[in-house]
Amino acid sequence: MNSNFSTANFSTANFYAVVPAGGSGTRLWPLSRAGEPKFLHPLAGGTRSLLQSTLDRLQPLAPPERTLVVTGARHASAVARQLPELDAANIIIEPSPRDSAAAIGLAAAIIAERDPEAIMGSFAADHHIADPTGFVAAVRDAACVAADGYLATVGLTPTRPETGYGYLKLGQKLETGIGFAVNEFAEKPTEQRAEKYFASGEYLWNASMFVWRVAAMLAELERQQPQLYAGLRHIAADWETPRRDDTFSQVWPTLPATAIDYAIMEDAAARGRVATVPADIGWHDIGDWNAVGEIAKQDEYGNAVLGDSALVRAIDAQRCVVATFTNRTVALVGLDDVVVVDTPDAVLICSRERSQDVKQVVSQLDRDDPLR
Repeated sequence: MNSNFSTANFSTANFYAVVPAGGSGTRLWPLSRAGEPKFLHPLAGGTRSLLQSTLDRLQPLAPPERTLVVTGARHASAVARQLPELDAANIIIEPSPRDSAAAIGLAAAIIAERDPEAIMGSFAADHHIADPTGFVAAVRDAACVAADGYLATVGLTPTRPETGYGYLKLGQKLETGIGFAVNEFAEKPTEQRAEKYFASGEYLWNASMFVWRVAAMLAELERQQPQLYAGLRHIAADWETPRRDDTFSQVWPTLPATAIDYAIMEDAAARGRVATVPADIGWHDIGDWNAVGEIAKQDEYGNAVLGDSALVRAIDAQRCVVATFTNRTVALVGLDDVVVVDTPDAVLICSRERSQDVKQVVSQLDRDDPLR
């Protein structure tokens, strides 16, 4: 692999940003719904949605003309409204969900048609990063590593055993002095294995931030997932032609549905093709209401409010999370560690420790009324 790159001479001129924007965020019901998922809401406070905030922090790396969002047909109009700076051609609308390997792979294939030498970064639309400056620095470093031929990631120091994230086992420092080899890429381990990884101190979390040369990523996809690769290249070849819609609608449903982590990253790491740049950037995936309470501004009693705080009254209440999206007053008396979410058509009340179980409510509602 070539070792002639460094952050000192790295240019963003051929860097493209890709933002997969999908999912329904069922643990954040009743605000997050299938038709209006969490990335469309300002869950980190302020007025900018998680999607808009993602584009904001990518601006120093890739201007709108080199930023692509991949989303579903159900969300395309909302995405376009929230991101007026993006040209319609840079919003890729999936006909149906095929998981992240197809979504990210299609973006890579389209970028490769435009610029075969491009370096691409993929960043989820629904994460929160407290240190955007540190984020930009980490991605620049990852791009330098990617320029050297690796499939690069941004790795985060684990704060607890977690079964919902991928893990990166650190190897030796790279010759360039930037980043480390990844000896193992383990996606969503069992609880016992997650505890082992955490205790060892040898692993970082994979935060779904991938950076690579599009040519390197597509070569890996061709080797490991030839059917998916062939279909994506077929779609991309017709993307700028009158045949695009027909090809897209015909080929897309035939593609394997699998996550990028399983599709290429685990095996690529075992073959020495993956590297990581460790970063401490205040990352959070905002997976449930308890997580919202952790990143939101808190009062002296540890209570966090999302929405109009003037509508909330807390008496002898501590460490509560209140999210209000109506004009009603919400009052808490003598409650600790409780979540209250008030929306026009639904109210959620649960303990913070049971925030993950909110998805069970959504499952019941879907069973009772599948068209809800």
